[in-house]
Amino acid sequence: MTHPLKTFPFGGAAVNRMGYGAMQLAGPGVFGPPKDHQGALAVLREAVAAGVNHIDTSDFYGPHVTNRLIREALHPYRDDLVIVTKVGATRGDDASWLPAQKPAELERGVHDNLKNLGLDVLDVVNIRIMGDVHAPKEGSIARQVEALAELQRKGLVRHVGLSNVTSAQVAEAQRITEIVCVQNHYNLVHRADDALVEELATQGIAYVPFFPLGGFTPIQSSGLSDMAASLGATPMQVALAWLLHRAPNILLIPGTSSLAHLRENMQAAALVLPNDVLAELDALASQVSAA
Repeated sequence: MTHPLKTFPFGGAAVNRMGYGAMQLAGPGVFGPPKDHQGALAVLREAVAAGVNHIDTSDFYGPHVTNRLIREALHPYRDDLVIVTKVGATRGDDASWLPAQKPAELERGVHDNLKNLGLDVLDVVNIRIMGDVHAPKEGSIARQVEALAELQRKGLVRHVGLSNVTSAQVAEAQRITEIVCVQNHYNLVHRADDALVEELATQGIAYVPFFPLGGFTPIQSSGLSDMAASLGATPMQVALAWLLHRAPNILLIPGTSSLAHLRENMQAAALVLPNDVLAELDALASQVSAA
């Protein structure tokens, strides 16, 4: 098996397929400041130094925390750095996640991201559709997409993406404006979006899995551990490498607040999985999903 493509055209740049997600830089529950402010800055700086040019964030992480950290660590930004943010929610004083889907709320979210990132225009903005928490739910999203398309016409947003959506919702959005990425729940054992990944690949649209390592309940399997040991890698490195092999349009944004974990994740981009291992991983995925 040859190594998959290392870059993909996205947000006006050829981004490295191993990116970085900033969510975990905020405090516990993605709320409040980081436990180690200087450590958070160091992670961001090392990520970019190691070749990351695609960072995923949102102003409702913290809230405002991750964007301000990104600005402190990296502004002025490199020309090839694509910062992707999202709108569609706010945070309550009790750390709750509150829908913010009305046009005025989406516009406020865009302006908050611009302010806290120190930008005049956002590279890519994902509309986070609330759905069923971490699964999409059918229904029209035209009002939200039209609101972002209007901000795009005003020059505040370059590209529009979607998060937590179905294939039908992607098609509906594409009738309003170009969609450059979809960010949904997907990983080695959560494969509900297999068909959507293929559909987007044929259109040259990026698919960005959130919870690529299982999220708050990391993927655990003795079979995965055994395969990783045979490759001299960690189970999480194999899970990330599998995603890179899965389809050329998959872009990864694993998050961490640890330099050691960041380095492990980056090494996964160089891990080549032989065909027999890929077949075993596909079989393992079916077993774990059915368990």
